[in-house]
Order: sequence, then C-alpha cells, then structure tokens
Amino acid sequence: MTVISLPERPGTSADRLPPLPWRRMAWVTWRQHRSTLIAVPALFGAAAVFLLIAGLKIHHDYAALAACHPSGSSACQALNGSFNSSDWPMANAVDILMQLAPALIGAFAGAPVLARELETGTFRYAWTQGIGRERWITAKLALLGVVLAAVAGAFSQLFAWFFDPVIQQQQPGLTVLSATVFDARGVSFAAWTLTAFAIGAFCGLLLRRTVPAMAVGLGSYVALDLLAWLVLRPRYPVGGFWPKQLVEGGWLLSLSVLLIVATVRLSRKRAA
Repeated sequence: MTVISLPERPGTSADRLPPLPWRRMAWVTWRQHRSTLIAVPALFGAAAVFLLIAGLKIHHDYAALAACHPSGSSACQALNGSFNSSDWPMANAVDILMQLAPALIGAFAGAPVLARELETGTFRYAWTQGIGRERWITAKLALLGVVLAAVAGAFSQLFAWFFDPVIQQQQPGLTVLSATVFDARGVSFAAWTLTAFAIGAFCGLLLRRTVPAMAVGLGSYVALDLLAWLVLRPRYPVGGFWPKQLVEGGWLLSLSVLLIVATVRLSRKRAA
C-alpha cells in the first residue's frame, strides 16, 4: 500500500519559526532605543560629576561649621550665614530637580516608546515579525525599565551623600523622612522612576500619540505622587527610614508590573 503524505496546513508546527531568544530581543531593543539608553545615563553621569564637585564643597563648609566653637561667636555666625545663603539654596534646587527627574523620564523616555511606533505606523512591520508583539513589548519595556531604574537608584545614593550636610544642619526641619527628601533617596527614587516610565509607556499605547501621552503621563504621575504623599505614606504601618522605603518600593514595583502587563494586553487592541 502506498502512503501519500499530505502537506501540513498553514499554522501547523512545520510553519512555525522558533521564538527569537530573549538576548537577541535585548540586542534589537538596544539598536532601536540606544539614544534613550545612552542619553539618560549620560545626563545622570553629568549630574553626578556636578554633585561630586558641589558635594565636596558642601561637606567642607559643614565640617568647618560643625568644628567652629563657640557656636555663638561672630566667626561661627559668619560660617552659618554663608552655609545658609550659598550651600542651602543650591542643595534645595538640586532636591527640586530630583523630584522632577522621574516625571521627566516617564514623559520623554516612557511615553514615546510605543506611541511613536503607533503614530508613525512602523508597528505594522515591527510587531508582525517572528518575535511576536507581546514578547517584543515585554522585552522592550523590561530592558528599558530595568536600566533606567538601576541608573536612578545608583544616582540617588550620590544625592543622599550630597544632601546629608543639609539635613545635619537641620535646615527648615528637614529629615530623611521629609516628603521632599524621602522619595529622592534609595529604593524609593528608583521605584518612582520605574513607575513613571511604566505610566508613560501605558499612556503612549493607550493614546497612540506621543505629545498627548507625555501630557497625560505627567498628570498621572503628579496625581500618584500627591496620593502617596498625602494619603498612603502616612499610613505605612512601619517605622524608620528603610522599612518605609521598602514598603513604598514594594507597592510601586507592583504597580509598575501591573502597568506593564496592562500595556502588553492592551497592545492586542491598540494595534488592530
């Protein structure tokens, strides 16, 4: 008996290409978004050089002030006045920029990631390759998010060193738990950066336009920050700086993962 082999129908295992390895997708992400992966660390690097130089001056001035005795003497009062008139305004300006940094990263690095492809129509090619749109979006967001959060976390440690003399000097009642200081340090700053990026990416896919996504992403980030500042943070059931940092970092990381998952799921409809 002669056995006739029928060709397999399209869509069966014979036609399926093996999935592209994750490391190859990381390389593709690097090629497509190398401007962001270079520009953001470069900006943080330039800021780090400034903080190092300015921080050495602030630490020197504070050490001279702390060693001055008696504290009520004219010499000590002159040192204190100099610290308050020069070092404190500079440190306060840097602290304000630290508050803005995650929001700006979310707007300029997060919002365009997917919105630009939808806006220009290049998703019709990029998302229909063998990678698959869901694996492609997951790899892209994961790589960019991890790099941005890692760079932000490292930079926050330098900022903590830079700003420490201001806290030691007890400027306007500042402590490490003050709202404007707490989320610019440690785990919290890295987590806020990751969340801002995830918010921007989600808004970009939802709105399909870069500029509106940037605006909505910024507004959403500010609203979330105010919610954390006024409602959530006072309710943390732990005491001390690092326990609160871990709590805040934990819920922000969970929110970031949820936003990325929602973005991947939304891509099924947005690209239709």
